[in-house]
Amino acid sequence: MPPEESRPRASRAPDDAPHAPAPTAADGAPVRAADVLVVEDEPVLAEAVRARLVAEGLAARVAGDGPSALEAAAAQPPDLVVLDLMLPGLDGLEVCRRLQARRPVPVLMLTARADEADRVIGLGVGADDYLAKPFGMRELVARVRALLRRVERAREMAAGDAPAAGRDDVLRLGALVVDRAARRVARDGREVHLTPTEFDLLVHLGEQPGRVLTREQLMASVWDWSDASGTRAVDSQVKTLRRKLGADVVRTVHGVGYALEVPRA
Repeated sequence: MPPEESRPRASRAPDDAPHAPAPTAADGAPVRAADVLVVEDEPVLAEAVRARLVAEGLAARVAGDGPSALEAAAAQPPDLVVLDLMLPGLDGLEVCRRLQARRPVPVLMLTARADEADRVIGLGVGADDYLAKPFGMRELVARVRALLRRVERAREMAAGDAPAAGRDDVLRLGALVVDRAARRVARDGREVHLTPTEFDLLVHLGEQPGRVLTREQLMASVWDWSDASGTRAVDSQVKTLRRKLGADVVRTVHGVGYALEVPRA
């Protein structure tokens, strides 16, 4: 195997963090490990990511190009996709578009490009987060777990028999209706498809209409990730919300953050 410095796309930092034990339910029965599809055309990096996720108690499999990624996702829908931007056959942007058109799934996009515009485009086609190469395995695992926690919270809410005490699971915000339990959104009676991250961002803003929330607050609450360097992801997701729901839905407070404005019915 070539030395680490000759493999610039691989993870830069060695990782000696302890691995998580296999999860168990309250009665001691094993819990199904979340299934992660790793889409990466560099075999050494793909195997390193797969092995680390497995060591962390997750199930992981690898696809080496765009078409095989779509086939693997269709044959066995994953719980999360780690998706390289640069792929043979179909690039990561097109793979992400097609995955989200079939069935919304959390996507962590990997990019070796320095141009942040590529990352913003990735978020715009349905990716939930991005990670620039070279990266540390600890950070990758942390972001994967943050995305999976959000998915699990959404499932628990959808499976609940009743809304939490004192809370209506349907937010009625003028022309906008947000059903938190069913994870459905409509404006002016027309249903609008949102990705999991777009939906969570809308709910968090909609629960406090008019209140300005900083990018750092939104990263911590919606992404479950407190690294301020990732706040560009918030800007991109706000853009997609405006494109899908109307430019009047989210107000920018320059230098501070964003607030939801209730659109007129």
